[in-house]
Amino acid sequence: MVNTETRPKPRVVFFGSGPVAARSLELLTEHCDIEAVVTKPKPAHHRGTFPVLDLARRLKFPVQTVSSKTELDDLMASNPFKSDLGVLIDFGIIVSQAVIDYFPRGIVNSHFSILPEWRGADPITFAILSGQPTTGVSLMLLVAALDEGPLLAFGEYELPPNVTTPVLTEHLINLSDMLLRAELPNYLEGRRQGAPQTITGRQVSYSRKLTKEDGRVDWSKPAVQLEREVRAYIDWPKSRATLAGKDVIITEAHVTDKNGTPGEPITDGNELTVYCGKQALTLDHLKPAGKQEMTRADFIRGYLNK
Repeated sequence: MVNTETRPKPRVVFFGSGPVAARSLELLTEHCDIEAVVTKPKPAHHRGTFPVLDLARRLKFPVQTVSSKTELDDLMASNPFKSDLGVLIDFGIIVSQAVIDYFPRGIVNSHFSILPEWRGADPITFAILSGQPTTGVSLMLLVAALDEGPLLAFGEYELPPNVTTPVLTEHLINLSDMLLRAELPNYLEGRRQGAPQTITGRQVSYSRKLTKEDGRVDWSKPAVQLEREVRAYIDWPKSRATLAGKDVIITEAHVTDKNGTPGEPITDGNELTVYCGKQALTLDHLKPAGKQEMTRADFIRGYLNK
């Protein structure tokens, strides 16, 4: 049995850019020696925080910024790092085979689904949209093809019925770190090899980047699907509709077993329900344009009972 307390920390180069990457990097520092951080540069017009850059500078890690696949290739051609391994989470830039091959042990990517399910840009949101009972995290050896590399490990997470994208993201970040903490030393010591993605028993599916238009509520859809969208889109692009002539964002809702003309709102006391293509959606919390989030009762009093 290996005494994990006496293991040296794996030395790695971290690749990541988004908020998920920043939190993951913060956790990774507890059990890895970060040689450097490679991330996107802060755009000139950007105001406010830029999580990975801000964290890396606060922790005094060497930082390299790249905006594209070509810039990343040029950076690696300058032979800047000594680590045997890269770790990539939420990077947002295509990585070439030349960059992967730069590291003697390649690059480990933590992907927030159980591959080959939900390959692509937004696996967390699509897990909620699909209504599936479980999702998870996969540690994959990066290859040039989209999320097709062999798996070092994976972990499963049971989706609570009312989970939102921010809550699920935080749980998966923690699961990812638990897997990285356990498996990076095993891999570097030769006790963990890559395995085909078929070992998970999941089917191949693909997520995509969302657009603002995805947030426009289509009342012809079943209420079950719209309720999932409210939870999945809570951060962005948000579930947007027009009620009583007022643009609103729906922030919480539940399915009601009623049927009628899709898009028609009905009120019953403090209940605000909109008919959908199948069943209806009762709106629990809303945010009218230019206003704070409010309960359905407050919305009815303010906008429907005038």
